[in-house]
Amino acid sequence: MLAIAFYDVMVAAHVASIIIAFGVIFAYPAFVPYMLQANPGAMPALHAVQIRIGQRVIAPFGGVALLFGIYLASHAHVWSKVWVTVPLIILLALLASGGMFFSPLERRMQEMSERDLGEGGAGALGTEYMALYQRWRVAGTISCLLVLVAVFFMVAKPGA
Repeated sequence: MLAIAFYDVMVAAHVASIIIAFGVIFAYPAFVPYMLQANPGAMPALHAVQIRIGQRVIAPFGGVALLFGIYLASHAHVWSKVWVTVPLIILLALLASGGMFFSPLERRMQEMSERDLGEGGAGALGTEYMALYQRWRVAGTISCLLVLVAVFFMVAKPGA
């Protein structure tokens, strides 16, 4: 007979939520620079997609992961463990940066790319847009690294 504890289902749901929420940010470094170089006229649409992903995928599934994590830490009485505290702080920081940094920045990048490219997308992206793009790249890289640090703490459980 296959017996699965509810706690184990919650662990799987927590991990799945994290993968769904943050998996896409690891793809951005592969396709966003490519689109910028190969088809700069597509950048307004790409930024619109990023905004939508943030609102419809990253934020809700990050929130679900937080709720599952709260249940798991409470059930196992491990709130004082560093392998819970560090990933919790990282998750809260990532969710906050999504709403307070990435969404406004991507919206501004969308507006600026539309302005720079003009009607029909024949113009060129300006230095102001490129400065925002560089800021986005650096912050995106930091976000990816933070996700990896959180995964390390959850899997390796230092101090357990």
